[in-house]
Amino acid sequence: MNDYLNNDQSVSSDVARDFIRSVYTYMFAALSISGIIAYYVGTNPAYIATLFLTETGVSPFFYVVMFSPIVVVLAMSLGLERMSMTTILLLFLVYSVLLGLSLSFIFMIYSMGSIALTFFAASGAFGIMAVLGYTTKTDLTKFGSLLYMALGGIIIASIINMFMQSSGMDKMITYIGVFVFTGLVAYKMQMLKEMAYNAEMNEDQRSKMALFGGLSLYITFINLFLTLLRLFGSRD
Repeated sequence: MNDYLNNDQSVSSDVARDFIRSVYTYMFAALSISGIIAYYVGTNPAYIATLFLTETGVSPFFYVVMFSPIVVVLAMSLGLERMSMTTILLLFLVYSVLLGLSLSFIFMIYSMGSIALTFFAASGAFGIMAVLGYTTKTDLTKFGSLLYMALGGIIIASIINMFMQSSGMDKMITYIGVFVFTGLVAYKMQMLKEMAYNAEMNEDQRSKMALFGGLSLYITFINLFLTLLRLFGSRD
């Protein structure tokens, strides 16, 4: 993505707005697909049992759903230049479906009311930080680097805490996660704004980067939502 930043040429405001509009169209499309699938599967225990459980425990499909989204995102990132727009769009849809299936479990853990309230809270925080990232004159590049370092620390600490099972560390990781993901919204929005005014991209590149930008914001929103849900969600 950085290959399309830091250039001296710019495009018209209309073209830039079309790019940002496309980014959010892809983001909302992914959220809609994942949300519908998560709700439909998560509120039907029979589907959970059929898809994810066997007589002896969890089914192989459970692990496919849990880990394959990472593979799909890596494939999209590494093949962005080589893949056609059709292929990238197909992978984008596959990712949205897989993440929807993995999110279905929250409906078995948390109450419907707390899920809805947390979703609106995450939406509000996301919206505020997106506007901030788009309108601020401050360069967030260094800030973004620190956030990604903190995100790496969260991942490592989470893996360690899987063995330690410390509730205190879990709470600390969650609070830091809220800060990191809200900050990343502003950082990514500023990067996407710079990209929107990049005149060096052709139409195919702009289409691909709009989709990938929408995917990036979508993933950040989901992580923010899940982190807030861990803090404020009430369990059934």
